[in-house]
Amino acid sequence: MIKDARKGRFCAIIVYALDRFSRDKYDSARYKHELRQSGVRVVSATEPISDNPSGILIESVFEGLAQYYSAELAQKIRRGYEDNARKCLASGSVPFGFRRSPDGHYEIMPEEAEIVREIFRRVASGETYADICRDLNARGIKTRHGSAWNKSSFNTLLRNQRYIGTYISKYHVQEDAIPQIVDKELFYKVQTVSHTKAGPRRTPNGY
Repeated sequence: MIKDARKGRFCAIIVYALDRFSRDKYDSARYKHELRQSGVRVVSATEPISDNPSGILIESVFEGLAQYYSAELAQKIRRGYEDNARKCLASGSVPFGFRRSPDGHYEIMPEEAEIVREIFRRVASGETYADICRDLNARGIKTRHGSAWNKSSFNTLLRNQRYIGTYISKYHVQEDAIPQIVDKELFYKVQTVSHTKAGPRRTPNGY
């Protein structure tokens, strides 16, 4: 848009409100300055602002309020995430084997959890990812996303510490905080098992 303004393709940019142009008053001032040098005005459809000195003051107040509300909202969202983490509530994508309970906590899905245990046992015994995939797919068992299993399906699953009861989020890590699906001894054994025959890819694509 800035490039088109320099080419003289329009004389005004109409926004619903000034916070739709930018919620950062410094970015707003910078780009408005560039636009003015190209003869382009930013016009708010819902905030009539005059071109006189009082209009400059009012516009700066609107921009300051927009940045304030944006910062306040971000702070509230962060506090919400931190509070959920302290309560060990399920957030984001819930791993295969779990579901989100009515009160927001992690809850074991028995059928899926048994598949998770089976996968850990079979990997620990030295069975290849490819063989496990073929068997799961032949039995009609789907991943959480309803797709067929493949070797990379295990990359995230086998490293997920939620299966041993550890709650992990950006803001909080706590052991024995959620229902445990896999025994810790089995989990850590799998971490040290060589998967040479399986040849797992290093970039997981979910499960």
